[in-house]
Amino acid sequence: MDALQETAKLAGLDEAQALSVSADVTDRSSVRALFDKTEQHFGRLDVLFNNAGAGIPAAELEDISDEQWQRVLQTNLSGPFFCTQEAFRIMKRQTPRGGRIVNNGSISAHVPRPNSAPYTATKHAVTGLTRSTSLDGRKYDIACGQIDIGNAATEMAVRMADGVLQADGSIRPEPLIDVSIVADAVLYMANLPLEANVQFMTVMATKMPYVGRG
Repeated sequence: MDALQETAKLAGLDEAQALSVSADVTDRSSVRALFDKTEQHFGRLDVLFNNAGAGIPAAELEDISDEQWQRVLQTNLSGPFFCTQEAFRIMKRQTPRGGRIVNNGSISAHVPRPNSAPYTATKHAVTGLTRSTSLDGRKYDIACGQIDIGNAATEMAVRMADGVLQADGSIRPEPLIDVSIVADAVLYMANLPLEANVQFMTVMATKMPYVGRG
């Protein structure tokens, strides 16, 4: 909760403009409480960014435990699904009707890194969820798009500058981009009028080994 409140403070938002709520996206009741509080505080919901995600250390496919698989599956796929359900319920009944949902995919929604089966499988599934949400939301004026990010310089990705496993078995450093570039891209998607939609956007370090990976 402290981190959430610090984020609101850094953004220069007061209590009327920002609501900090700690929630577990893998827990349906926790998600429902989050959206209930949001609707009570703001009266409506215009944008949902499904950004929660989890991974595991690189592991041989046959060595991945049930617990590891389920943790990634619940966070990366069930979480966005639960949040999308709750967003639909609010966006359908509010006036003016509708809203926008942006899903955080990944470069792994297109091509895998070595030894990343749970993460890659769930990010491919997020693409299916994005397409279904976009289709099912049309009649309610709900737009849905996906941003696929490659090598943003977050705490999770900073290790790539020191070298990460490649498809050919080598270890090579990869370039990173400032995370503010990604934030600007999400903001652009969110600010579009509902009659327009970015269905899929890929934002990546220009020289990262994505095109031609493998």
